[in-house]
Amino acid sequence: APVGPAPAAHARPKRGSALTDAAVFLLSGGTTGPPKVIPRGNAGYAYMIRTACGIADVSQDAVYLAVMPAAHGFVLNCPGVLGTLVQGGTVVLGDTTDPRQALGLIERERVTHCALVPTVAMQWLTAAEGTTVDLSSLRVLQTGGARPAPELAARIRPELGATLQQCYGMSEGLLSYTGLDDPESVIVGTQGRPASPMDEVLIVDEQGRPVADGTTGELLTRGPYTVAGYYRDPAATAKAFTPDGFYRTGDLATRTSGGDLVVNGRVRDIINRGGEKIPAEELELLVARHPDVRASAAVGAPHELYGEVVCLYVVPEAGREPTLLELRRFLRGLGLAVWKLPELMETVAQLPTTAIGKIDKKALRADIARRTAVEA
Repeated sequence: APVGPAPAAHARPKRGSALTDAAVFLLSGGTTGPPKVIPRGNAGYAYMIRTACGIADVSQDAVYLAVMPAAHGFVLNCPGVLGTLVQGGTVVLGDTTDPRQALGLIERERVTHCALVPTVAMQWLTAAEGTTVDLSSLRVLQTGGARPAPELAARIRPELGATLQQCYGMSEGLLSYTGLDDPESVIVGTQGRPASPMDEVLIVDEQGRPVADGTTGELLTRGPYTVAGYYRDPAATAKAFTPDGFYRTGDLATRTSGGDLVVNGRVRDIINRGGEKIPAEELELLVARHPDVRASAAVGAPHELYGEVVCLYVVPEAGREPTLLELRRFLRGLGLAVWKLPELMETVAQLPTTAIGKIDKKALRADIARRTAVEA
């Protein structure tokens, strides 16, 4: 006798997934606020990765070195580990944070592509000084997660032999890249253009009004791979997304006349000194020019009169001890306004970082709040 359909109780589960189903769940960076869960849909995620492969020239012959946590979107999908595998290339998972060992992996595995945050890129440059390691296979070095100082960016090609590709973006949506054949001034000084011609970018003032090119404002974005919201978090979604689907990035940016983006820090990474707004990144980029400073970070320190004043955390170069007065004079010489100058300074051996290598501003704010409370 023919066998009839199995009872519903024993039916096999339906396999496959819809294009809008989540392909992966990512976490936001959480450097200025708590991290949130971001569902990336199948269709948008695949489109984003394939688009990124074309922009970064990742093909079947690519050898991608992942030395930063591969669970982060920058390393995972820009085009990263997943993009390289999609193209049939080779992925090398580095098990070391030592820059000298990482350079050795490039020689041994003939690595063509890698992605680093600026703090790690600086460590690579230091490790490469006087090295005999063969880095000739390295074609593209991406930097992302934070804006590199122009002085650092300008060193990548002559010292490592690779083309620098600046990457800007967020797990919620927009990716922006400098082109591999862009003029050096664009590669060094901007974060490039949106990956997709369908990406929409608005730069708005505090009232949400669009600003002219060359004017700083908050960057909003909407596009074919922008998510619709956070996973099971309607309150955070309503705060971060406009009713018509634009994501409020929380980043301060300007757009050049050529259409390239220049990211100037976080909206919340602003120090409010008595009503005067001081972008922390503006100060940090200028301090990076001082020969005695290896790294720095500016945060707001509580102040009874002004609400906040600038506190500068400094990692000095070996054997150097720049003072607050010296750095204030240096910054004034570069044209920084008096009211933007740091009023406190802490010298540290290293800056705290998150798991993906970004400077942990929350930890620094907590530290200076504790220090000033003790001193009071």
